[in-house]
Amino acid sequence: MQARMTNPMIILPDVMPALMSFAKAMKQGNVPPTTLNLVSLRASQINGSSVCVEMRTREARMAGDTENRLFSVAAWRDAPCFNDAERAALALTEAVTRLCDRSDPVPDTLWSDVSRHFDEQALATLILTIGMVNFGNRVNATTKQIVGECECPKPRSMRR
Repeated sequence: MQARMTNPMIILPDVMPALMSFAKAMKQGNVPPTTLNLVSLRASQINGSSVCVEMRTREARMAGDTENRLFSVAAWRDAPCFNDAERAALALTEAVTRLCDRSDPVPDTLWSDVSRHFDEQALATLILTIGMVNFGNRVNATTKQIVGECECPKPRSMRR
């Protein structure tokens, strides 16, 4: 397997700093990093982005999440290791990632449930994170980026 091209976010030099700035700004909503990692991992699983699944799993491990939880993300509805807020965030992730699967992509009942666990700033962080991950997944799927060959910058926790 071979990537079709270098990651477009690397080819255009102003894109990555802008995305990194955007990512930093959207974390102001006080959503636990573990929840953001789970959301990012689930969207990447749905979109079949192996590069992002690997990267998000690595980031979650480095942030202290357990193997059991990471293995269970794909079956989060049946796994006992997620709290109610994480479940609501994962349900929102699935709905936003699969917008075309139903006529009302984010039903009021789902919104109500998520809103019980997250205030407006946290909701903004969740929505923007889901959108950003889906953007990255789509870039990687289109260009067929390969796990281990991605030229993406290392997560902040891996930088020295």
